[in-house]
Amino acid sequence: MVRISKPSSSHILLVEGEADRGFFEQVCKKFVLNPQIKVAPPKDFQVDYDNPLPNGKQNVLNLLADLLPELLDESSEVKRLAAIVDADYDNTHGLGFARTLQRVKDIAADYEFSLLESNNNGLIFNKGDLEFGLWILPNNQLDGMLEDFIKTCIKLDEQALLNHATETIHAIPAPKFNKTIHLTKAEIATWLAWQKTPSHGFYISIKDNLLQIDHDLFQELERWLKQIFI
Repeated sequence: MVRISKPSSSHILLVEGEADRGFFEQVCKKFVLNPQIKVAPPKDFQVDYDNPLPNGKQNVLNLLADLLPELLDESSEVKRLAAIVDADYDNTHGLGFARTLQRVKDIAADYEFSLLESNNNGLIFNKGDLEFGLWILPNNQLDGMLEDFIKTCIKLDEQALLNHATETIHAIPAPKFNKTIHLTKAEIATWLAWQKTPSHGFYISIKDNLLQIDHDLFQELERWLKQIFI
């Protein structure tokens, strides 16, 4: 249990940090989703500033365990709930897809929620008429992160610039970052740094229409969000 403040929204989408918040707020606007959706990283739920609640995947999962009882409580403010986390990489960093999914299954089982195996849009857990959503980036199948989702959905007319960024990153003789887990991060960060508005976050890829929102993966994300929040 980590949350010490009561949720102030009826529709909560948990994300890992501020960069994710900016991106998925733009996604919700693009899809014209319910304006009540609060895209929130863990720090939004802290009130004890002497003991900061760090953002990150682990605290998203901890908060999920705290918020499921709220979802079950008819008198609670919380009526819709979902979480988006990176799969990261198995055995090297952050669990990977399979172990992340198992972690959420274990949390869900404590409150008698189970995964709908037949669902084709994201991941949905239910208990009777109640449900909550889970999206494990990039695509609910593979190890990776938000940057991999973005890379998959980049528009065709942005591909040349992305290729140039990728070639530049690969040409670095002695990179300081870990190529095993941070290569795509470096590629997307470089591509974004070469846009009309450099130094902006992931949200600019949506705001400046740099991604194919009609891509199959993006369409799946839209259907999943609408299933949870509409």
